[in-house]
Amino acid sequence: MKLSKQFYTQDDVITLASKMLGKYLFTNIDSNIITGGIISETEVYAGINDKASHAYNNKRTKRTNTMYMEGGIAYVYLCYGIHALFNIVTNIKNVPHAILVRGVIPTHGLEKIKQRTGYTKIINNSLNGPGKVTKAMGIKTSHDKAPLTENKIWIEDRGIYVSDNNITKTQRVGIDYAGKDALLPYRFILKKT
Repeated sequence: MKLSKQFYTQDDVITLASKMLGKYLFTNIDSNIITGGIISETEVYAGINDKASHAYNNKRTKRTNTMYMEGGIAYVYLCYGIHALFNIVTNIKNVPHAILVRGVIPTHGLEKIKQRTGYTKIINNSLNGPGKVTKAMGIKTSHDKAPLTENKIWIEDRGIYVSDNNITKTQRVGIDYAGKDALLPYRFILKKT
């Protein structure tokens, strides 16, 4: 079942990030070929008080405006001028919370994923990085603001139950600039499916 707008507009971004584990990310970007897989790693960016967030200190720019929109859309930005990174905007309008999808276990459209990535073989950890996820799924910066309740990019609950015992919580990656906020346990990793 496709996640509803109400799911995305919940106010606890930390709980939502852990709830995303075990959900399926799907895309139908080109050629009417669906690609997708199980979300296996997420990271929280908790708005204006989180020094690691693009919206820290209520920063509003052309790029960050997406984060201030109502939850249920994609926030896709270019990292290091190379990788488009896919985030899920959550919460109500003007509360800039987002969840970065850092890893996916590929399950659908494997031939298309191989074509997009250049991989000759797809295994469970083939998409263990946010740049790898977007490349495999065909997500680009042009998909910024894409509704996640439609048929281009969406997330489904297919009944995989993930217990707290099956989640590793750790600090986020590559955000040393955030000082003490870099140490927050805002990264969630699925131990096994």
